Amino acid sequence: MDLETPPSHRPRSRGGVAGLVRRSPARLAVLAFVAVIAVFAVLLSLPAATESGVRAPLADAVFTAVSAVCVTGLVVVDTARYWSDFGEAVIITGIWVGGFGVLVLASILGLLVSRRMGLQQRLLAQNETKALRLGEVGVLVRIVLVSSVAVQATLAAVLLPRFLVAGEGLGEALWHAVFYGISSFNNAGFVSHPGGLPRLGDGPVAGDWWLSLPIAVGVVVGSLGFPVLLVLRERWRSPRRWGLHTQMTVFGTLVLLVVGAVVIGGMEWTNDATFGALPWYDRVLAAGFASAMPRSGGFSTVDVSQMSTATWVVTDALMFVGGGSASTAGGIRVTTLAVLLLAVVAEARGNRDAEVFGRRVPQGSLRLAVAVGLVGTSTVLVGTVVMTAVTGDPLDVVLFEVVSAFATVGLSVGGTADLPEAGKWVLSALMVVGRTGTMTLAAALALRESSRMFRLPEERPIVG
Repeated sequence: MDLETPPSHRPRSRGGVAGLVRRSPARLAVLAFVAVIAVFAVLLSLPAATESGVRAPLADAVFTAVSAVCVTGLVVVDTARYWSDFGEAVIITGIWVGGFGVLVLASILGLLVSRRMGLQQRLLAQNETKALRLGEVGVLVRIVLVSSVAVQATLAAVLLPRFLVAGEGLGEALWHAVFYGISSFNNAGFVSHPGGLPRLGDGPVAGDWWLSLPIAVGVVVGSLGFPVLLVLRERWRSPRRWGLHTQMTVFGTLVLLVVGAVVIGGMEWTNDATFGALPWYDRVLAAGFASAMPRSGGFSTVDVSQMSTATWVVTDALMFVGGGSASTAGGIRVTTLAVLLLAVVAEARGNRDAEVFGRRVPQGSLRLAVAVGLVGTSTVLVGTVVMTAVTGDPLDVVLFEVVSAFATVGLSVGGTADLPEAGKWVLSALMVVGRTGTMTLAAALALRESSRMFRLPEERPIVG
């Protein structure tokens, strides 16, 4: 209760959207996100969306809409064979919208309509983009629009000649180039060729540098996050001038890419069903590609189901971490892992503070990292238990599919294609939770917020 302001003079809370923005921006974000998914689910439920002209089952339409808007890439039907041209256009549009994020897209539309951005729109966009200062939001949203379109157009321009050389007509090649440009930058993992990434030449897909390398680069760039891209755009020649978030994201991403490539490549080097039959230089490409995709990309140049169980476990870990904050990637985020590791190092050394790159990590960031990691782990645990009961599949298969859905990756070892209807709904829920963010969802579901004017006495429990 406010003891300084009389009840008669307190401002009344507004109803409607304005009141919801003030009370809980996160709750409004989730509601808007679900509404967008519902729109695309309705579009995919139309008979015109399927190749056969028969209305898609509700569970399949919703699952595909969630996978597209959540930029995941898990599918229960073959995209190229099952959906019509209209259906594929709906899917790629859902990917494009989901990549921007509902809040950023709403801010862009408001900016285009009114030619200016109000305080409420700035607050909403700041919540999504994690901009450090409110004044940066308007600039950041503009750069999101310009830079993302530029990157996707560049990827399409690089891939277009590859499809033309393979014998595709100009219209077909342009469609595939644009599709993969959007899908890779937004870490969606959807493919527009039947059965997955196409074999465009005499060699295997895993050895196609012209196709694999641009897609992998697009996935990694999209997984860095818009705030990081903004800093790199302005100060890419001066790493010392990067902020702590940018330094941790870039360094952490590079470490995960290198370590993942070495470990996955080493495990699959002699596996004839995956890398073993390739020349050594193509194995290096395949290992790097397989390490980049758990960022949240979801593409695959080899049959993931033929990889060893140990490789699945490593991929599970990489998928769970995911990409950068405020990016098209999922997972608990690279900076979350970095903060947790820094806390462990500080505790092992007996240091009071976690420090890196000449900066001290605030205690609030540490608490948030612990919360995100714990909520993410709990979500995967519950999802794995439920999916095991629903499907009856082996634990390693179920765990892979659950982590892939939660981290919005899209890689699969074959479990998603044969899901029962209940399993489709469970994975759909996991994709929504993973894309909106565990902490955002928790804030959206919170009944109320409270601030205490006092602190209890401190007493340290025995831990460990």
